[in-house]
Amino acid sequence: MSVAGFALLAGVVMMEASNEMPKVLIIGDSISIGYLPFVQEMMKGEAMVTRPFDANGEPENCQGTTNGKRYIDKWIGEERWDIIHFNFGLHDIKHVKPDTGKNSNDPNDPQQADVKQYRKNLAEIVERLKASGAKLVFATTTPYPDTVRKPLRSPGMPKKYNRAALAIMKKEGISVNDLHVLVAPQMEALQRPDNVHFTETGYEALAVEVVKAIRAVDR
Repeated sequence: MSVAGFALLAGVVMMEASNEMPKVLIIGDSISIGYLPFVQEMMKGEAMVTRPFDANGEPENCQGTTNGKRYIDKWIGEERWDIIHFNFGLHDIKHVKPDTGKNSNDPNDPQQADVKQYRKNLAEIVERLKASGAKLVFATTTPYPDTVRKPLRSPGMPKKYNRAALAIMKKEGISVNDLHVLVAPQMEALQRPDNVHFTETGYEALAVEVVKAIRAVDR
């Protein structure tokens, strides 16, 4: 199949590409939205890389595991993916108002999904991803400064959530792209101040690791 333009498939905007080119789906929050263009450029002519898009053609923020359970089947759609690179964590960690679910800066308010619920949700998502037949790569949740607010994400949470996630990936034999290990020693160089997000340099550095992980699992 030659390159023929964009097609809307089950909530995913994708470029039709040669049948010989592996089809890669990236599922994740706004961090993955940031590194996607770099990954696409680095893998141009090597793989068709895309992610879920909304009805307006904008990149969809897949958010946390609560949202993931609801929409994972839509994101996978009917396409036969060769590789799915996925992550959930930063939205699960954030504190929310218990009555509305809206973002909160109050440490007394619950997290969107505590570690126990995160583990349960993620295990269900993994089961549905495995049913797709694609090779899977899980990206660990990146660290953030202790000063992050709007919403509050308590210090030290990524390690706890990653520990829960890694246990699932080990059990299920799923490859891991450890972005947390990449970022932790160089947060000031890669991240925006007081923010979970990254500079352009940071997103490019993340993309390099994502491409390495995709190539490794595609061997």
